[in-house]
Amino acid sequence: MNIPHDTRPRRTMRALWPDYRMVWRWHFIAGLLCLPFVAFLSLTGSIYLFRPQIDDLIDWRYEHLATKGEVAAPSRVVTAALAAVPGSHFLAYELPRTSHSAVRVIVSHGGDAIRVYVDPQSLAVLKQVSEEYRFERIIFNLHGQLLLGNAGSMIVEMVASWTIVLVVTGLYLWWPRGRTGRSGGIAYPRLAAGGRLRLRDLHAVTGAWLSIFVVLFLASGLPWSFVWGHALQSIEKTVGRFTAIQDWEIGHVSARNVIAGAGGAPAAMDAMAGMKDMPSMPGMDMPPTPAADVPVDGAALDRVVSTGATLGLRYPVLVTPPPQAGRAWRVRSDTQDRPWRMTVDVSANGHVEGRDTFADKPVSDRVIGYGVAAHEGQLFGIANQILNLVVAVGLLGMSIAAFLMWTRRRLPGHIGVPASLPDGRIGGAAMACIVVMGIMLPELGAALVVIILLSALTRPEKGSS
Repeated sequence: MNIPHDTRPRRTMRALWPDYRMVWRWHFIAGLLCLPFVAFLSLTGSIYLFRPQIDDLIDWRYEHLATKGEVAAPSRVVTAALAAVPGSHFLAYELPRTSHSAVRVIVSHGGDAIRVYVDPQSLAVLKQVSEEYRFERIIFNLHGQLLLGNAGSMIVEMVASWTIVLVVTGLYLWWPRGRTGRSGGIAYPRLAAGGRLRLRDLHAVTGAWLSIFVVLFLASGLPWSFVWGHALQSIEKTVGRFTAIQDWEIGHVSARNVIAGAGGAPAAMDAMAGMKDMPSMPGMDMPPTPAADVPVDGAALDRVVSTGATLGLRYPVLVTPPPQAGRAWRVRSDTQDRPWRMTVDVSANGHVEGRDTFADKPVSDRVIGYGVAAHEGQLFGIANQILNLVVAVGLLGMSIAAFLMWTRRRLPGHIGVPASLPDGRIGGAAMACIVVMGIMLPELGAALVVIILLSALTRPEKGSS
């Protein structure tokens, strides 16, 4: 007796979700546009992960001076630094890491910030470098903005949106539908298979294992991005005190404004400085001009530096003058490990007037702070750096494997876009997900619209199935 097979569950799934081949087309088009940037960001991110070690190598000679005996007062060190850059103004004094370290004094010259290395004993100027041209700053701007300022930040944010599409569609394609027995190609790559199958496994299995870390990377990087970061600010202005003044950068922020932010001028509010060529956006007011430079009170500086040296803050520690005469100085830890950051208000007499710790911040700021520190590989020491490096190398390897698969599958003179079903069905549940994610992440919504349009307009090519 033949028992009729119930096809209703399958029909329901077909009504809710797109066909496998349609998802493959989405994954292919997103990867074709996105993977070159993913590979580039993986490389630059891997370098930036080890910023502390690289900075130590670059500045090694300035951390091992042959200093003996008495050293000059901070006010005299600042005077030497200002004299080395005529027409400059004092921005910040960085507490030396050891007794054999050169003192870094950061001065403002025009719209730039200059880091001046001074021997605290002889007061000789050992080195001058623009903050914008320091290695860590170049890599930071290269990774987050492609050296293109806010336009680059928006491109990187769009790439992150495409990468979300890649993760979701890639997991859908990887999912073992009805497979039983061996887990080769699912839990581990079949390296002995060779050819296209090995490349497929290296790409798919690596992506499945790394997917959760990639999503966390993308989520923790969003507060820095131009569109999403300012959208968060707009929400804060609309619904009330959602976050405090951010200690991370939104879009392109000049090094001078970052340092000025440590002295009381909110660096996050200066994120739109220099954006005269960018169109205005709702809810994004132009930032206030950073506080004007005030004459340095040498005696007050000496007392504040003396107090700051006893606070035990995480290196690097910046001492910045008050934005207005009569206000308190600030001693701030600028460590990448955000939970250890602290800002201490110190009077001109050297008395501590208040502290702003990580624990004092709103919950939203603390969550973002943990995410930023983890993203930079500084939340739990060298293990964080190694974990992030593994993820970055995995992304790079996936990108290479995908490129090799593409070059092997496409016909000469053709892109090789997979053919789709004639109906081009997307499915109700998938469309609902697209709408929700598009609202949450504007550039992701735009990216998904582009993918759908490309899927609809791209003609299937002969021999590309």
